[in-house]
Amino acid sequence: MIDVFGLTDCGNEEDLSQAEMVAGRIADFIGKAERTLVLALYDIRIPDPIGKIVADAFRDAAARGVKVRLAFNDVGDHEKGNFLTAIHPPPETNPAILAELPIETRGIRGIPDLMHHKYMVRDDAAVWTGSANWSIYSWTRQENVLAIVESPELAREYLENFEELWTTGDVDRSGRGDPNPIKVGDSTIRAWFTPGHGEALAQRIATRLGTAKRCVRIASPVLTSAPILGTLAEFGDRPGDFDISGVIDEPQTDRVFEQWAATQSKWKIPLLAKVLGSLQFSGKNSVPWGTAELRNFMHAKVTVVDDTVFMGSFNLSRSGEENAENMIEIEDAGVARIMAGFIDETRKKYPPSTVPEIANKYRG
Repeated sequence: MIDVFGLTDCGNEEDLSQAEMVAGRIADFIGKAERTLVLALYDIRIPDPIGKIVADAFRDAAARGVKVRLAFNDVGDHEKGNFLTAIHPPPETNPAILAELPIETRGIRGIPDLMHHKYMVRDDAAVWTGSANWSIYSWTRQENVLAIVESPELAREYLENFEELWTTGDVDRSGRGDPNPIKVGDSTIRAWFTPGHGEALAQRIATRLGTAKRCVRIASPVLTSAPILGTLAEFGDRPGDFDISGVIDEPQTDRVFEQWAATQSKWKIPLLAKVLGSLQFSGKNSVPWGTAELRNFMHAKVTVVDDTVFMGSFNLSRSGEENAENMIEIEDAGVARIMAGFIDETRKKYPPSTVPEIANKYRG
């Protein structure tokens, strides 16, 4: 069984209906655990009343004898300043709050590369994964995608990844499991983990983009991975009737242009400018991180190429290749229609993306 769904920006973080839905689905997932539950979460901080739904599910699981382990990204208070120029805002996980729950926890040092996963594995039977962190903003004010897959084979691959992180505590030594094809009903799924397969994953997506026959849909906060950028730039030279569109986060992408202009990555500027200037990409004008407490980014990370879907925690970025990330590649026409529809509806909400003035001096 494969179940995928998207989260939209509700426009008001006080509207908790969508957050209640997500918390309820998490509680249902946890409620079916019989022996073990493992979680790798970049950020987890859910205040009551939504938090109580999830916390009670953990307590009930522990009372049934389920062993629960949670790995979270830990940068330490003294290192949070390192995020000031990064695309990813620092996590707000509070270990003291986690310590009140009947679960075993381990902080994975997220410097310099992040432990950026957002998955959980129930027994050796099912996986929950996607782009959404466990926070109220993630469930009310951000666009995100989530997947629940019931498959012992897929669960075992995620468990292998979790054990790498749990036993070593080292982002760089994780993501080594190979992306084997797994049959789930009539669908085929591959699990990709980084940094072990970071460059290979980016190339896989770029290659699949290059072989597109009908349509391409992309939702990613930023687009900075070189092979993906290069392939997308080539779409600008294709006939105008090819069906390709997407959505990004506008302030985060503008920041990328600024960062590139000050580094040796200047050569990427014309590529990204061409992609955003010649293809149908919309940009969400979210509140830039660091200027306010609100975190309403376009946060979904999903690419649809014909009947193939790539979705998970992996931004289409160079940093994504180096972080601890996961992405599932799903070959399924029905899943592709759902995710393409989600991207189309998201794109329609926002204006066409623009290229900042700083990029003009680097255009050929």
